[in-house]
Amino acid sequence: MWYIAVLLSALAVDLIPIVAPPAWMVMVTFMVRFQLNPWAVLAAGVVGSTAGRYLFSLYVPHVADRLIKRHKKEDLEFLGSKLKRCTWQSWLFVFLYTLTPLSTSALFTAAATANVGARQILPPFFAGKLLSDAVMIFAGGYAVQRLMEETFSPKGVLIMSTGLAIVAAMLFINWRSLLQQRKFSLNFRIWK
Repeated sequence: MWYIAVLLSALAVDLIPIVAPPAWMVMVTFMVRFQLNPWAVLAAGVVGSTAGRYLFSLYVPHVADRLIKRHKKEDLEFLGSKLKRCTWQSWLFVFLYTLTPLSTSALFTAAATANVGARQILPPFFAGKLLSDAVMIFAGGYAVQRLMEETFSPKGVLIMSTGLAIVAAMLFINWRSLLQQRKFSLNFRIWK
């Protein structure tokens, strides 16, 4: 059941045309929160992400006609037409682009605006997402596990407490009074 939620969440995130959290963050959240199998999370998430980008490419041309100025639409069409030309070069470009931390919204917007077919974009996108999301899921899972182990350990609590005490001392001790008059006093009225 949680794997279907991962799939649908990744799909929903990749339907958003502007700024949204990357799908791998949603996957890591589900994996850690519900202690899911990372390989199954990866499979469900990448399928959901690919389906989301496919649906995105279907509705973007209609939205682009209404929201994007003509000269920018022509610019995106030019970029998208480059993806139509040579299959292996466009596949390599899409694959490598998908490996970067850049959002794929711009890529799919350009491809959809230029009417580039889904089979031209989706296979290398799927392969790139599979690889990049695998790295992010396993690294993210490890980072969260280490963070939880170290944050709530006695050493972690001591370090956090010491850090908070230092910040509080810097903010609330009247340093001028302490250093000039050797008189300790606290001032909690420091905010505007």
